[in-house]
Amino acid sequence: MLGILLGSIAIVLLLATLIARIHLHWWWIRSFEFPRLQIACLALITWLLAAIFVEPGPWLWVALLASGITLLFQVYYILPWTPLWPVQVKAAKSNDSDKTITLLIANVLTPNRQAQALIDMIKQHQPDIVLTLESDQWWQDQLDPALAEQWPHSVKIPLDNLYGMHLYSHLELSNTSVEWLIQDDIPSIHTRVTLANGDSIRFYALHPRPPAPSESEKSLWRDAELLLVGKKIHEDPQATLVAGDLNDVAWSRTTRLFCRVGGMLDPRRGRGLFSTFHAKYPVLRWPLDHIFVTEHFTLVGMQRLSYFGSDHFPILATFCYRPSRQDEHETPEADAEERSEASETIQEGKTEKQET
Repeated sequence: MLGILLGSIAIVLLLATLIARIHLHWWWIRSFEFPRLQIACLALITWLLAAIFVEPGPWLWVALLASGITLLFQVYYILPWTPLWPVQVKAAKSNDSDKTITLLIANVLTPNRQAQALIDMIKQHQPDIVLTLESDQWWQDQLDPALAEQWPHSVKIPLDNLYGMHLYSHLELSNTSVEWLIQDDIPSIHTRVTLANGDSIRFYALHPRPPAPSESEKSLWRDAELLLVGKKIHEDPQATLVAGDLNDVAWSRTTRLFCRVGGMLDPRRGRGLFSTFHAKYPVLRWPLDHIFVTEHFTLVGMQRLSYFGSDHFPILATFCYRPSRQDEHETPEADAEERSEASETIQEGKTEKQET
């Protein structure tokens, strides 16, 4: 009986792994991209239990083979986000303060009322830029008086649909706009940030809608928004930061395509997962909050901050603007087929309306 049970579990895990490779936008297919670490752990446990406790026979080989293939597939996707992999964003050689920029990204969870805990965190770490997501008018009323003096430059989009966002900056902002790229209820912030040494860099803040039964029946509109920003970066190459809750994991097909289309680097690669969601359930946790950079930046440091009542942990990262070191990076680049796929997804996302 144990052999049948473990063999059946191994087959289910393998099916979940293979479903994630189907190139369709339906939410239930894309959802299998999220728990790769969890599936890998279950596959390893299944393999070990079968190897130790199941007597030789057909079900033993089914359990070993199916769980082994699953484990190999999942490790293939996860391994680049572990210290066993080479880093993608080079470490900064010096912390030249007038060329650095520190960002704190926090999905606050709209009904969360522990604003003071986040404010204390911000004042403790003194980031140059604070980006909050899911922040509504209540959150704005708490953050404005606390941050106005030290972070006087701001962009405020208080919404009660879970897609409000607020940007507070110690550094000067310019050419700022709020864009509704794919869906007319999902904003994004586009701005330039002037560093202390006078250099200007580009910054995008994003929070696309997730593929989930209560949110969106497809990942199409999320994918289209990410790829549209990646295309903009490719068409106008310059020093750029992209940050936000992208409602996608670092290893997904869409996020990896976004990086290749935009030539973006992930500072977590070779360093760790920095999983931010779900803050209350360690077993069900994956990296949803992201900061991507172009090859013009090196990494001073990155960390996941503590719990403050939200279902997300905040992320804090410091980058050094070092265009002289950009040749040290291996920048991902999309081929013609991938660029065509990105353009088709963007067009489809703009024309197909979400069912309500």
